[in-house]
Amino acid sequence: MRIAATACLVPSLSRGPWIYWHDLEAAAVHAASLGIEGIELFTPGPEAPPAAEVNALLGAHGLACAAVGTGAGKVLHGLTFTDPDADVRTRAIAFAKEMIAYGAALDCHAIIGSMQGSTGGDRPAAGARLAEALRELGGYAAERGQVLIYEPLNRYESDLFNRQADAAAFVREQDLAGVKLLADLFHMNIEEVDLAAALRASGDLVGHVHLADSTRGPAGSGHTDLDAVGAALRDIGY
Repeated sequence: MRIAATACLVPSLSRGPWIYWHDLEAAAVHAASLGIEGIELFTPGPEAPPAAEVNALLGAHGLACAAVGTGAGKVLHGLTFTDPDADVRTRAIAFAKEMIAYGAALDCHAIIGSMQGSTGGDRPAAGARLAEALRELGGYAAERGQVLIYEPLNRYESDLFNRQADAAAFVREQDLAGVKLLADLFHMNIEEVDLAAALRASGDLVGHVHLADSTRGPAGSGHTDLDAVGAALRDIGY
């Protein structure tokens, strides 16, 4: 298990659930001084900054890249996998593939969060579109030695899958090889009755964890029972 901190490198964004902003070198220096082992990146797209530069910079400070986010596809380009427009879905998958390849060059996986989109009032159609995208992208990630990380979001950000159990059931029922789940404690605090129980039920599908507290601030800034969460993560062998 590697402890990492998030860094947003999108110049047009100035607020959101990230720890470091815009300056990767400053983030690396500070993170390393705290004993943090890696950086999770949110970038405008692939090659921004180039993977070789990121590897060199992080390596110079003894850090690794923990993951790359794909959210710029939605935030900057309006792309989702559940859009009724087939052309938008095609472009969304193409963007995500570029981010998966970018992550592989950094020896880390890619996260699918906001690019999943929403039901648009037609859950069966949206579910089928999401499954098609995740199946293709999971295979693409596996070919590059990575897994694809799918993040259930809270009800205010998506109406697709809000709870870990529902997302896990979807992944299993659709036989989405190469896809794991992201357990974000902030989203889980909104949706789950028992965070530890939800983690145990997801079991080996948990591939990444965001230790955001109930405030969406750092762990310890809210009321999340982190001892119970830690015990559950140990129980599932995370």
